Amino acid sequence: MSILERESVSPSSGEVVAAFPIMGAEGVRLAVDTGRIAARWWGDLGWDGRRARLMAWKGAFARRADELAHLVHRETGKPVDDARLEIILAIDHLNWAARNAERVLMPRRVRSGILTLNQEATLCYEPMGVVGVIGPWNYPVFTPIGSIAYALAAGNAVVFKPSEWSTAVGSWLVESFGEAVSGLPVLQLITGDGTTGAALCDSGVDVVSFTGSTAVGKKVMAACAATLTPVVLECGGKDALLVDAHADVEAAADAIAFGAFSNAGQTCVGVERVYAHTDVYDELLASLSRRAQALLPGHDEDASYGPMTMPSQVDVVSRHVRDAVARGGRLIEGGVPDGSRVINPVVLADVPEDSDAVVKETFGPLVVVNRVHSLDEGVDRANASRYGLAASIFSRDRSRAMAAARRLQSGMVSINSWVMYAGVPGLPWGGVKESGVGRIHGADGLRSFCQPKSIVRQRFALPIALTSFERNPRATKAMLGVFRLLHGRGR
Repeated sequence: MSILERESVSPSSGEVVAAFPIMGAEGVRLAVDTGRIAARWWGDLGWDGRRARLMAWKGAFARRADELAHLVHRETGKPVDDARLEIILAIDHLNWAARNAERVLMPRRVRSGILTLNQEATLCYEPMGVVGVIGPWNYPVFTPIGSIAYALAAGNAVVFKPSEWSTAVGSWLVESFGEAVSGLPVLQLITGDGTTGAALCDSGVDVVSFTGSTAVGKKVMAACAATLTPVVLECGGKDALLVDAHADVEAAADAIAFGAFSNAGQTCVGVERVYAHTDVYDELLASLSRRAQALLPGHDEDASYGPMTMPSQVDVVSRHVRDAVARGGRLIEGGVPDGSRVINPVVLADVPEDSDAVVKETFGPLVVVNRVHSLDEGVDRANASRYGLAASIFSRDRSRAMAAARRLQSGMVSINSWVMYAGVPGLPWGGVKESGVGRIHGADGLRSFCQPKSIVRQRFALPIALTSFERNPRATKAMLGVFRLLHGRGR
């Protein structure tokens, strides 16, 4: 293999899916410059023109969904049916962005204050220009579409660098757009490794939207800080699921199993920690154990979940299991991985809160189940993490669950379900603390790829000119007297 190329290899079969060039700074900058020209054409199409083209892309997406699902399976090892679910979510978000961009971003009037009664105030949202999107490998369709579709709908051009572990899927996305949308290259593909992503940050792009680990996210943010390039970062997580007393234990166990083990645990919002009330702890652990035993991970399309996409994650899972057991945790299901990229479900119990399996992101099919004596204690333990991406709560008490959801230091919360915030396109997606900066999805996601512009137009002149060197000091004193009457009582 040429040093200027990188092969994408299936973790299931070992076959080479495709080979892609490792693009350097010159090629990346050329793509950004090309995108800047394309952005002007794209902007001139107007809301109707962009919406029609994005809807055409959506149609191609839907018609070719099975083709894409099988490609996702080949390149990442994910079961085809899980890939289909990911694609369904992506189509729904593409549809929402295309249909709602005008409503969210069209210029709107803003009420003037008492000082500016003579001014007409307008708020506009202008596209940034060229958006650089750096996508992940674990959800190579759904996650980048959450940036690409919203950036395009807002009127920007996009330069997309998929993960080097899922470049073929990224290439499919860009090619399908080009086939559905004739015209200038509004969506372009750049390929390569971390050096290519670094070049994108330094290319003069107008905003960078990144999804990946917190460590790499910090590097992206530091690189972009040199030019004050705005960033939208969705980074790592250590998501907790809380089980209240009298919760539906079977429903909670089902959500934990899918949230912890689907996609081999390689999910940024995957369930890695469970805090269960002592009254239901043993019942929950038994139900989860049965569900874990019933799963059949493997390489074939019918497997419950597939292999680890990145070989290095096998070592991470192994270290976390060993550390938890060494510190007194109980190994309920699974064991220490033997080096195979197919890892059986791991369930750990009674693990100390300072262990790696509780503190660090595992990103594998491992979940820790610890006992708490109240929902409030579960919230406190969940909040003790440096991460704050998402969380889940299972409780039959709606008011208590809502109060706990508001106290959780995370960007998203599901109550009596897992990850359902992803299925509501109008809701923003993102985290707090070291889980990220900014938001994609929904109205907030559209605005993340725009610059707000405030415009005021004087409709008539006021008899008292306050913004003039010719103003009479008595006029200012009179105005201050009016404000004392209006605001002096603090109401």
